[in-house]
Parts: sequence; C-alpha cells; structure tokens
Amino acid sequence: MEAEKTSPTQSKSLVSFIKNLLVARWRSLLLLFAAIYLPLQIFQILATQVWQYQAGFPWDVPVLLAVHSTANPQLDAVAVVLTKLGSFWTVLPILLTIAIILIWQKHWRSLVYLLITASGSAFINRTAKELWHRLRPDLWKSLAPELDFAFPSGHAMTSTTLAVILLVLAWRSSWRWAALIFGSLYMLAIAWTRLYLGVHFPSDIIAGWMVAIAWGTGVSMIIKPYLVKTVPVVDVEPAGETSLLAEEKEELAATE
Repeated sequence: MEAEKTSPTQSKSLVSFIKNLLVARWRSLLLLFAAIYLPLQIFQILATQVWQYQAGFPWDVPVLLAVHSTANPQLDAVAVVLTKLGSFWTVLPILLTIAIILIWQKHWRSLVYLLITASGSAFINRTAKELWHRLRPDLWKSLAPELDFAFPSGHAMTSTTLAVILLVLAWRSSWRWAALIFGSLYMLAIAWTRLYLGVHFPSDIIAGWMVAIAWGTGVSMIIKPYLVKTVPVVDVEPAGETSLLAEEKEELAATE
C-alpha cells in the first residue's frame, strides 16, 4: 500500500526531471537533429539513388550544363586556381598550422577534435569513393581532369570539414560569425569550381557537404572542444556541459 501511495509522486518527479533535462539540453537536441540527423538522411537518399543508378538524379546533368554555359577564358583561369584551395594537400598545411597553435596554447581538447575530424573525414571520403565507384561526368573536356571516383566529392568534404572545424573552434569567441560567413563562402566557391570544371555531379557535392557536416558536428558533441578550462576548487564539484542542473539533481534525488 505504501509503495502504491509513493508511486504517483515518483512518477511526477520523473516526468519533471525529464522535462528539466529536455529544457536544459534543447540546444544540443536541436543541433543533433539539424546538423547530424538531417544531413545523414539527405546523404542516405543521395547514396541510395547513386548506388542503384550511376547516372544519379535527373537534375544532375542540367545543372552541370547550366554552369558550363557560363564558361569563358577569365572564369576558366579563376576556376583552375581556386579549385586547388579545396584540395586536401592545400588544406593540410592550414590544419597543421592550426594544430601547432593549439599545441602552443595547450588546448588539447581542441587539438584532439581537429585531428579526429580531419583524419576521419579523409578516411570516410576515401572509403565511400571505393564503395560507390561512381564515375565522373564526361560531358566536356575538363581543364583539371580527375582520375579517381566521384561520390562523394573530396573537395566538397575537405572544404566543409575545414569550415566546420574553424566554426567549432571559434564558437565561443567573437570570431564565430566571421568563421561562419567565411566557411560558407569558401564551401560554395569550391563547389562552383568542381561543377564549372565538370569533374563532379551536383549530387556528389551535396553528399560531400552532408557527410562532412554530420561528422564534424558529431565529433564536436562528443569531444566538446569549446569547453573552457576549469580550475578545480576543493570540495566543490566542477560544472561541465554534461553536468545536471541543481534543480535536476534535486528532482533526481527525490525519485531515489
């Protein structure tokens, strides 16, 4: 009988605890949905279509032809030079420079995030290319031909990975909006060069974006490179992003 009397109270406390937990973590849940779940869903749709039909989507070729219709000698020169900025071998020195700065500043958490995100992105791209074996477009003679497989775009993944890393590392600083704007323009510019040069279908580009966004965001939610360094205080438990709020602890204690 006593257990039956306390059961509604315990149930109410549990509901209240869950409610408080959701309120405290709504940003993380929204980020999980918008930056991981949705990109992976989009990639799954693209990957399934490419797996079944190498030709891809009906809009792939028309978009390529529309971009190619703007071709002229000036844009040719810009595209050939600009596309190199999205290459892994061009981005690698930038990442190494950032890594050296992080080592000098002893930001180990951020350093681990950078290393895992960058190396993981390269590994995922290479593995996906070998799995899907999608051939590159052959609509016109490219000024910068590529010999490996197309899906997903390595340049799109590399540029997006760098943009996500910069945004995550700058998230708690006044540089976050500059990182967001620069990263977005950088991604779009590299994507344009790949289409202009005729070495990728649009679906290759979108797939590369989606995988890099999901991977970079997912790793950041696990490693949390934006956490500030805390100084331990005797007899006081340090607060972290994974700690419960004081009200939540009280609610949890009430259910025990």
